[in-house]
Amino acid sequence: MLENSFGIIFFLKSSAKSTNERFIYLRITVNGVPKETSTKRKWNVNRWDQKSGRAAGNKEDAKALNFFLYSLEMKIRKFADQLLEKQEPVTSVKLINFILGKTKLKTTVLEEFQIHNDQMLALVKKGEYAIGTHVRFEISKNHIKDFMLYKYGVQDMEFTELNFEFVKEYEFYLKTVKNNANNTALKYITNFKKIVLIALDKEFLVTDPFKRFKCRKIKVPKKPLAGFELALLEKHKFSTARLGVVRDVFVFQCYTGLAYIDVFNLKRSDIKEGIDGEQWILTERQKTGSPINIPLLPKAAEILQRYKNHPTCIERDSVLPVNSNQKMNEYLKEIADLCGINSALNTHKARRTFGSTITLNNNVPIHIVKEMLGHQSVSQTEEYAITEQISIGREMKGLKQRLADKEDVSGKLTLQTIERMEKELSEMKRKFATINQKE
Repeated sequence: MLENSFGIIFFLKSSAKSTNERFIYLRITVNGVPKETSTKRKWNVNRWDQKSGRAAGNKEDAKALNFFLYSLEMKIRKFADQLLEKQEPVTSVKLINFILGKTKLKTTVLEEFQIHNDQMLALVKKGEYAIGTHVRFEISKNHIKDFMLYKYGVQDMEFTELNFEFVKEYEFYLKTVKNNANNTALKYITNFKKIVLIALDKEFLVTDPFKRFKCRKIKVPKKPLAGFELALLEKHKFSTARLGVVRDVFVFQCYTGLAYIDVFNLKRSDIKEGIDGEQWILTERQKTGSPINIPLLPKAAEILQRYKNHPTCIERDSVLPVNSNQKMNEYLKEIADLCGINSALNTHKARRTFGSTITLNNNVPIHIVKEMLGHQSVSQTEEYAITEQISIGREMKGLKQRLADKEDVSGKLTLQTIERMEKELSEMKRKFATINQKE
């Protein structure tokens, strides 16, 4: 057993010079084989308890030194336990080398992060991940690297050094130093947690530093374009062809629900005749591999026709001359200003506009919208179901008409019926006020 063959002591090394200040040495003995090294700390021989191997007295400097020696001993014992768990031999040389930093780090955070990211990149080439996912994990790795240097002054750390405090401090760092919003910080933390869970599975660490960590995602309403905003966008005449092309791609997304990467990849061969004899988009989402089955609405078909002979489309065999996502979003900000649209425009807002303004607000059943958006579940699609003021107004108008019709039929209403109708009207007004307040 390790307990019967393992010993750690601290002692003051004799010096040739006649001085009371001496270096404190550490001696580790395993199976009768001793190995020692200096702790780089000095102490007065008159204030040293040789029996306990600790500083004597209760002064602050003595307490600080004893805490250092205790922490060093615990670090050694923890490393020895890890070697035993891995069924690796424990020797005094190996333990001393560990203290001196000569042990090759095989289970560091950044090394494991890099292994994960390299494997993910290989799977990107196989089509199992989107390149954007790999980019996000690379950013997450760099954030962890920056944090360790900022907080602990080190280039890398072993998994065994991670604890709950590390995770909490990392969250605080992302929100303050990196100035990330809550949900953005949570995404980076989630990516890091994946690496930690891999390390747990590989038994690089025993306890999960995320065990007591809680971080709640804040639900941020992501509004689509309202009908009148989309009309402003469609009718605007741009002085530069560059902005006109970006607008057309965006509007095409609004009438098809395609994500940026899917409209970028859309080929002419993906436009096929559907079961009804009309033109459909029949392909797969790059992000999930889910099938895309979308009938082409007239405005979308009109945009496709407009660009069928565009040089970029011919060269790429694409249906539209789509810029990079970064350029698209950059130009969309400019377009929003020119069109007098106050809400932020980005490529994903087009997808939300299709899901809400174009389809759900025109009474397309939500399960049909789910299929066209390529969602895995209806709950995903429900996040897109942001009702416009015009829809609320329409429902209120219908309610008022129903109330009027009932009065005409009955001549007069019972008190119970009046109370029920007033309650229904009050509830509709409350919903309208809530929507109005969000906007």
